[in-house]
Amino acid sequence: MANQKPLKGKVAIVTGASRGIGRAIALRLAQDGATLVLAARTAEDLSKVAAEIKSGGGVATSVAGDLRHADAPDVLVKAALIDHGAIDIVVNNAGATKRGDFLELTDADWLDGYALKFFGAVRLTRAAWPHLKARRGSVLSIVGIGGRTPGPEFTIGGSVNGACLSFVKALSDIGIRDGVQVNAINPGRIRTGRFQAMVAAQAAKEGVSADTAMAEIISKANIVRLGEPENVANLAAFILSPESRFLQGALIDLDGGQTKTV
Repeated sequence: MANQKPLKGKVAIVTGASRGIGRAIALRLAQDGATLVLAARTAEDLSKVAAEIKSGGGVATSVAGDLRHADAPDVLVKAALIDHGAIDIVVNNAGATKRGDFLELTDADWLDGYALKFFGAVRLTRAAWPHLKARRGSVLSIVGIGGRTPGPEFTIGGSVNGACLSFVKALSDIGIRDGVQVNAINPGRIRTGRFQAMVAAQAAKEGVSADTAMAEIISKANIVRLGEPENVANLAAFILSPESRFLQGALIDLDGGQTKTV
């Protein structure tokens, strides 16, 4: 019989865990038996996710903090070790970047985009690496298809995502040396609060309904349908399970029924 709790005994840090994809991943990993360390900026939202996990019989603690700050990843790693004694999994999910006309985006906008998503992931991975190495653990980065096909309104996000993908590829070679699994998922159009806000903005700009704007986005993207956060979480759970240990350095695009691995 297959192991019903493939991650039992594992400790997983998930950033950006208070909502959307991060929340869905945290809930799924807890379902698979992992102990969760939840990280995001808002303590109240994290507490709600932790409560969901605990109500299902899981174990979760939370650490509120802003990964833009250089010391935040070290604080998060230390908290995980104090509370649970080990780190087996790091899911780098935190990070949003400003959209807009390239000529209107400022240096501050660019610096903010890199500070959270790119440097947050770099610093957290570096802080956790010795512990991941000791446990032959895993790093999974949730990046985004904008790293390959950014579009004119996504110059910052595309550049940041591209840097994250390059980082994952380089880190996967180090992982081979140190026994740490390293991979990435690139979600496309996923029904998160952020995506729905983008749809609403487009609808207002074009003077159409949200449903019309949504249909236009789906048509232009040449996808079957919108994804749900749980679709990403299910793939993340498989990648982090013992069954997929052979997977290393994969950049998996997941967008509305189209999946591609590089």
